[in-house]
Amino acid sequence: MTNNSMSSTSSAWTGMVPVDDTALAVTDTGGPGIPVVYLNGQFATQGYWRRVIAELGTGFRHITYDERARGRKSKRSADYSFEAAVRDVDAVLAARGVARAVLVGWSYGAVVGAHWANRNPERALGAVLVDGAFPHDWLDEAMAQRIRKMFRRMNLFMPLLRPTGLTPRMNADQMADSNIELGELSRERELGPVLDAISVPVRYVVASGTSLGSRGDEQEQIRASLDAVTARNPHITIGAKVASNHGAILKKDFRAVAEAVRGVAAPHREGAGDIR
Repeated sequence: MTNNSMSSTSSAWTGMVPVDDTALAVTDTGGPGIPVVYLNGQFATQGYWRRVIAELGTGFRHITYDERARGRKSKRSADYSFEAAVRDVDAVLAARGVARAVLVGWSYGAVVGAHWANRNPERALGAVLVDGAFPHDWLDEAMAQRIRKMFRRMNLFMPLLRPTGLTPRMNADQMADSNIELGELSRERELGPVLDAISVPVRYVVASGTSLGSRGDEQEQIRASLDAVTARNPHITIGAKVASNHGAILKKDFRAVAEAVRGVAAPHREGAGDIR
C-alpha cells in the first residue's frame, strides 16, 4: 500500500493531455502502486520504456507520454524549449491527479528529471537518471556546427518515418536547436549547481561506449564528470555502470534500470516485500 498523497486510480487510461498550445499523448496504467513517470530521450517515444515497465510489473503505477511533436499522436507546438519540457511534466502529473512520483529519465529526459526533482523536492520521491544529466562542457562552436550538419543530413529521410512515430514532427533546425540548448544546459556551471542542490534520492544508470554523433572517447569523458557530483552530493549515487551503449541501454539493460527504480522507491513502500 502506498501513501494516499501519491494518489491512485483503479483503471488504466490512455488519452491526450492539453498543455500550452499543444496536447500530449499519455498512458497511465493505474493501480495503487507508487507512480513512476518516465521521461523520454530527446526524440524518443514512450515505447522505449516497455521492457522496464514489464520488468517492474503491476506493483507500480506507470505513466508514460510522448513529448511535443513526438510519437504518432502528440501535437506540434511553437515551443520546443527545455522549459516547455519541464512544464509538460507538471501538466501530465496534474492531469492524472498525481501529487508525488518517482521520475525516470533517459538521456534528455534525465536532464529534465534532474531539474524537476531539484525544483520540486516535496513532490519528487526520487529519480533514476539513465545515461544523461552529466555536467560537462561538451558544446563548443565546432560541435554546434556538427549538430546542425547531422540533423540536416538526417532530415533527408526523417519525413519518410514520421507517420510511424519513429521520428519527431520537427524540422532539422528545430531538432538542432533543441540539441544545442541541451549542450548549453549541460555545461558544468549550469547543470552542476542543479545536481548539487538535489535533496531527494537519485540513482544513475550509466552506459558505456559511444552514442549517436559522438566520436572516440567523448562520451566516456562526459560520463566521468559524474564522479565529482557524487562526491559533493550524498543523495546522488551510481546505481550501475552497464555494458550497453547509450542507444541500447533501455533495450539491453532494462533490468538495471528497473532495479534502480526499486531502490529509489523502496523507502516509500509501506510494508512492501519483494518489489517486482
